[in-house]
Amino acid sequence: MSSSASNSKLEIDESLYSRQLYVLGVDAMKKMSASNVLIVGLKGLGCEIAKNVILAGVKSVSLYDPAKVEIADLSSQFFLHEEDIGKPRATVSAPRLAELNQYVPVTVVEKELSAEDIAAYKCVVVTDISLEKKLEISSAARKHNVCFISTETRGLFGYAFNDFGEQFVVEDPTGEEPLSGMIANIEQSAEGIVTCLDESRHGLEDGQLVTFNEVQGMSELNGCEPRKVKVLGPYTFSIGDTTGLSAYIRGGMFQQVKTPVTLSFDSFEKALENPEFVISDFAKFDRPAQLHVGFQALHKFAQTHEGKLPRPGNKEDAAEVLRLANEINDKWAQKCELDAELLEKLAFQATGDLAPMVAVFGGMVAQEVLKACSAKFSPIKNFLYFDALECLPIGFTPSEEDLAPRGTR
Repeated sequence: MSSSASNSKLEIDESLYSRQLYVLGVDAMKKMSASNVLIVGLKGLGCEIAKNVILAGVKSVSLYDPAKVEIADLSSQFFLHEEDIGKPRATVSAPRLAELNQYVPVTVVEKELSAEDIAAYKCVVVTDISLEKKLEISSAARKHNVCFISTETRGLFGYAFNDFGEQFVVEDPTGEEPLSGMIANIEQSAEGIVTCLDESRHGLEDGQLVTFNEVQGMSELNGCEPRKVKVLGPYTFSIGDTTGLSAYIRGGMFQQVKTPVTLSFDSFEKALENPEFVISDFAKFDRPAQLHVGFQALHKFAQTHEGKLPRPGNKEDAAEVLRLANEINDKWAQKCELDAELLEKLAFQATGDLAPMVAVFGGMVAQEVLKACSAKFSPIKNFLYFDALECLPIGFTPSEEDLAPRGTR
């Protein structure tokens, strides 16, 4: 049975998903209801993403995180309790997450992930794992045409990355209702200039498509094949040659025709070397490139320290991160100027897992999962970096002692 045929037979609980149906529409909800999602890493960020995706109503959610619960996990992972310390994170989180939505089965992947396992999903999200493992999973996902998302939060820093494959079709890039308007005149000319009524701006953009109805005189346009628009002004646009059509008399409406857009994404490996950045704050235009290097330096640090990140507030560890960042930057084709103070803050906060940052990225990445499953709305293309350093008190530099773990949540 084809996926479209099976999708058409899916029933949506309209009372449960009423608000979501209003935003996404029935077709998008049915696509989501046929999509399996895998989430790797169940610290605060992974749990937040899982919670949002489960509530949204996908077909199923699988969790992978065999690591044992630590006391620090309780700071942002609200499905963990103190009695869970020492137990596998995914195993103890799954039954509590499953209570959120009876329509979404939540399972735990207990064996080591393989390429064949990845192929069973529509979308895979990876959070707190090594860069080497992320590259391995992303390669398997791309090979099997599975949407791949990588995301991390480190204190007040975070990023998200999407690879939805070489040809990802977005059925509706904006989610907005198609534009329409009343027509005052259509020229019988090589340009075919359409003039709307004075009180109604058409709102169209170059390259969009329109068709027509209720046109008197130039009736060949009624229900015609979509014509490409060239905007001439707020009330006028061109639709191409109309010299072979009948003369326009009066009336008529134009209707925008939405067409799917095909996007091509770079692989995670390629994007690490040649990234494109979605700018989240134009006042920090130079930050994304520096953070791109900084996050790689953190992974390099962890690789040489048995998986451990820099100690909070430790100057020696921060200096090593800066050294690693400079080494990475010197070999990078897009070499940038590094701010030592910025990278020091990143190193100081690397082990930080803050609930507000987790909430921001958890909500944003969950939206990207829904875009991958529903093919509605334009996804983030390549990398998005974000920081909230404005939250830090001005003129206060905490010591290593101030930032030392206290053994509490």
